[in-house]
Amino acid sequence: MDYIEVYIRVKPVDPWSDILIAGLAEIGFESFSEEAYGLRAYIPEPAFNEASVRSFFEDYTVGGRETSPESLSFQVSRMGGKNWNAVWESNFSPVEIAGRCLVRAPFHEKPADIDYDIVIEPKMSFGTGHHETTVLVAEWLMDTDVKEKKVLDMGCGTGVLAILAAKMGASSVTAVDNYLYAWENTVENAERNGIKNIQALHGDATLLGDEQFDMILANITRNVLLEDMGTYCSVLSEGGSIFLSGFLLSDKEIIQGEAAKQGLRMAGSRQKGDWLSLKFIK
Repeated sequence: MDYIEVYIRVKPVDPWSDILIAGLAEIGFESFSEEAYGLRAYIPEPAFNEASVRSFFEDYTVGGRETSPESLSFQVSRMGGKNWNAVWESNFSPVEIAGRCLVRAPFHEKPADIDYDIVIEPKMSFGTGHHETTVLVAEWLMDTDVKEKKVLDMGCGTGVLAILAAKMGASSVTAVDNYLYAWENTVENAERNGIKNIQALHGDATLLGDEQFDMILANITRNVLLEDMGTYCSVLSEGGSIFLSGFLLSDKEIIQGEAAKQGLRMAGSRQKGDWLSLKFIK
């Protein structure tokens, strides 16, 4: 299959590269390669809509956002039928979280002394453990009693957080992602790690019904969190915990405000670089 490459130069690269990746993923881009001056984003040619892409970038350059980068430019080019997924996977390196959890690919050596060994095949999904927000939620999990808890993982990506929760003794885990590759990847990675109690669903918060959860992990984006927080709260058990991440330190006030409207009590925060994770109790 032929791919379209969008080469993006952005200043400053941190945190804007990660912000743009999250937004581009929502409009169909499947894989990314970060570089010194920005990133390269790839999408199958049949799924490419130039008008949507130009509108996406204009939103950041003509005052459509509360904050914007100092400079932003992009260039579109058509690539041959190169296996971009294989290229992306070849650059995947293992990541250790808090000295207790290792996220690695099958071709990496199995650790001798680690509490939670998670093996994944990335396949162009998100949440491999490299991003600060995934690390933040994983750290929350490892400092929490998860045994016999019913856990909901919204925006599950590769399934790393869902698998970690299951390995920590959760009674059941429901993992949801509206990105097809992520849903497929979570199913495969759960099987790869011998996990039997993860139910992976392809979709969004509209899939949530009357089932109640003791713990919710929502590592998505600010706008999705704000839009769906009421739904999350409706399926969170009284006294249950919800961990939110995927947003910047500058978004803290608006996230806290919406959480308060939904009757959530803030119970802690963690930060890595410009990225933030908040814990709330219902």
